[in-house]
Amino acid sequence: MALGIEAINAYVGRACVDVRELFSRRGLSMARFDNLMMRQRSVGLPCEDPVTNAVNAAKPLVDTLSPAEREQVELVVVGTESGLDFGKSISTYVHHHLGLPARCRSFEVKHACYGGTAALRTAVGIVATSASPRARALVVATDAPSAVSRGSYWEPSEGAGAVAMLVGRQAGVLQLDQGASGFHTYEVMDTARPATDVDVVDPDVSLLAYLDCLEHSFAAYSAAVAGVDAVATFDGLVFHTPFAGMVKGAHRALLRRFHPLPPDEVEADFRARVAASLEYPGAVGNLFSASLYLALCSAIDHGPTDRPRRLGLFSYGSGCASEFYSGVVPAGAAELVGGMGVGKAVADRCELAVDEYDRLVEGLADSAFGTRDAVFDPARYGRVYDTRFDGRGLLVLDRIRDFHREYRWT
Repeated sequence: MALGIEAINAYVGRACVDVRELFSRRGLSMARFDNLMMRQRSVGLPCEDPVTNAVNAAKPLVDTLSPAEREQVELVVVGTESGLDFGKSISTYVHHHLGLPARCRSFEVKHACYGGTAALRTAVGIVATSASPRARALVVATDAPSAVSRGSYWEPSEGAGAVAMLVGRQAGVLQLDQGASGFHTYEVMDTARPATDVDVVDPDVSLLAYLDCLEHSFAAYSAAVAGVDAVATFDGLVFHTPFAGMVKGAHRALLRRFHPLPPDEVEADFRARVAASLEYPGAVGNLFSASLYLALCSAIDHGPTDRPRRLGLFSYGSGCASEFYSGVVPAGAAELVGGMGVGKAVADRCELAVDEYDRLVEGLADSAFGTRDAVFDPARYGRVYDTRFDGRGLLVLDRIRDFHREYRWT
């Protein structure tokens, strides 16, 4: 088997809110609603943070490993733009609560939404050079929305959750095409989080930077891989998905530049090669560093399963960094991904009315970066906690004591 992703799982939160209702209640222009192509967005509770999201995504993968296989995990790397400390890495908490071996590298990487791909690429390089042919890495892309987006146009698109991946040499989910990558980067101030209570977002600049990076990273991929065609080379395309409508526009722009087609054929190509990747993002929202990999789960769960398929993947992170790369999804990947039950988890979330959503997320700032002391009482979360957390074996944030985060299993 080739080097790449051996297993993958997504944690999509345990609550959600209807995006149309949120748009309406916030007084946002409904003329912009259809462009989102979203139905729901996941909602994180104050007792959830990037650590709980990461562990709850990774635990089902780690639980499938035998004791000997756990000892082969040589690296835990977390990609996030929701860091909780300038020094202490989220990966330390993840490593601890998953019971992974002490003989293990552990660190965190950051580059906005590109962080998940940066973590994956780092893990692949380390596993490839390991002396052990059975070496594995645990990669987790995890984020949480800020508490300051209320009333903005990006609030309806922000999700909550994480995607975890086991990386090794028996890639049953995605066999990476070695050397098949194109990169593009430059400095731009499209989005940023300069403080825990500040989000800087220029949606027009961000869209233009995303499209510019898609064009240039695909051109760089084409220069590295002979005979590439934007349509014929890839059985499917998977994009970083801030919201599904942005991906539809990106697909159209990619074909306009590299494989011009009449509008009806562009639409048919979108339905055939891209739409499957947007089922989960359209119900969960933007998972930031995990966004591309939730779309990958969706593409595998909702795409053809009868044959191996080559996917082209585009990763973008504000600021900015981007990469277009490719890999082959083996014929048995759908069984592996489907066995994780991501679709069931999406369907099983507790749907909140907007008033209930507002009450629950009022305390999100209590678990943000820089919090010194806090206690998280599950009674505050009412039916959501009682029906979706209690007794489910999920990790939640219990308290913060002198900056140290303490967690417990439900």
